Amino acid sequence: METTFLMVKPDGVQRGFIGEVVSRLEERGLRMTAMKMMQLDREAAKEHYAEHEGKDFYEPLLKYITSGPVVAMAVKGNSAISLVRDMVGETDPKDAKPGTIRGDFGIDVGRNIVHAADSSESAERELDIFFNGSDYQEYKRVEESWVYE
Repeated sequence: METTFLMVKPDGVQRGFIGEVVSRLEERGLRMTAMKMMQLDREAAKEHYAEHEGKDFYEPLLKYITSGPVVAMAVKGNSAISLVRDMVGETDPKDAKPGTIRGDFGIDVGRNIVHAADSSESAERELDIFFNGSDYQEYKRVEESWVYE
């Protein structure tokens, strides 16, 4: 089992997709082990998007991600990182396949509903930005024996 980071961005929160995102994850057999709604300040946003510093879209990205509440999640399951990335779809919604979160609900690359960690290193770094040890709740869903061998 691995844990990954997923965030419903301000556009996803404002458009009412928190429940849809969580439902899709749970229906797939994944579980949330930590979750919180928060308003990112500029420092947390800079830490989260540090790899984009210096790019043309960096400042607009910081302005957008701090413009409203987000929902941060720790998502756990077998191959959670790749599974969540597949469920989220391509960064640009016009390239995302139908059935993915961005393919079904996204319209613009700058308003693409969710962020998902792209590697185990990114997941670990991003989880550390948003959660501490006491935020996590470990539990086993009763249907896991029907989901995993």
